[in-house]
Amino acid sequence: MSLHPQITALLERVERSPLPPYHRVPAFVARRIYRDTRAALAPKTPEIAEARLMIFGNKVAVRAYRPVLGETLPALVFFHGGGWVIGDLDTHDVVCRQLALGARCAVFSIDYRLAPEEPFPAGVEDCFFATRYIHSNAKKLSVDPARIALGGDSAGGNLAAVVALMARDAGGPPLAYQLLIYPATDQRCQFASHERNGQGYLLTKDAIGFFRSAYLPNPKDYTDWRASPLLAQSHASLPPAFVLTAGYDPLVDEGRAYAERLAKCGVETAYREYSDMVHGFVLFGGAVDTANAAIADCCQRLRSAFQKAPA
Repeated sequence: MSLHPQITALLERVERSPLPPYHRVPAFVARRIYRDTRAALAPKTPEIAEARLMIFGNKVAVRAYRPVLGETLPALVFFHGGGWVIGDLDTHDVVCRQLALGARCAVFSIDYRLAPEEPFPAGVEDCFFATRYIHSNAKKLSVDPARIALGGDSAGGNLAAVVALMARDAGGPPLAYQLLIYPATDQRCQFASHERNGQGYLLTKDAIGFFRSAYLPNPKDYTDWRASPLLAQSHASLPPAFVLTAGYDPLVDEGRAYAERLAKCGVETAYREYSDMVHGFVLFGGAVDTANAAIADCCQRLRSAFQKAPA
């Protein structure tokens, strides 16, 4: 399938932009470029009952969203994308609001430590800590400990998959679902889509190299399953999952491979490829209609998973 016309128009805008690519500037400059360009593409910020900053264990900052007050809700622990380097709570504020409203759940957006200042496994540790904290403090946070899901996009999808594996191996916390939006699953970067889609579709091979070298300065960590969840010894006994990919994404093949691996290991897995989209598209709801449709799809699947979870 050819690119969606709205994506083609967006790529033409990017081509005309005087801004340098991420890999040619320091990380702190790349973060500013990412924050400002994502804001320009986001839909209008939805009103929500509550969005407030919390600190878990004097260790990790979290932005907590609630669509309604005064109720015990299911929860989505959300890990933002941005290559483990450039995303933050603000770049993913709108999508967290959309998910909270659409899935009628609390969303906890985790401000995990970023590379290169804090390389692997710092972000992994923060995300697992936050997930355990939410489960242990479910009553205080007014969430249902039996209905906690993990989710994230890109690097955040990687972290969600990794935390699900860690929780299984640690004997908890129990998790109801995984929402994996175009996840990075194999840091070896050897799937064919890295070449096929590696130039001209927003996320480039050069950007991937920049992110990987910042997050994983030691190449021996490429094959650590906490960096490459596809390489885990087993994927059995994991929570049900929805894996969403984009057809013109360098990561599409490894996202599909992860969905196939989960299903092969007996995990209830749904997979959907938005074949005319590019990496990052779910954040582009102000310019790309399919972004809002994809978020609605994610919300419906979360609602269904929460309904199925044991009380």
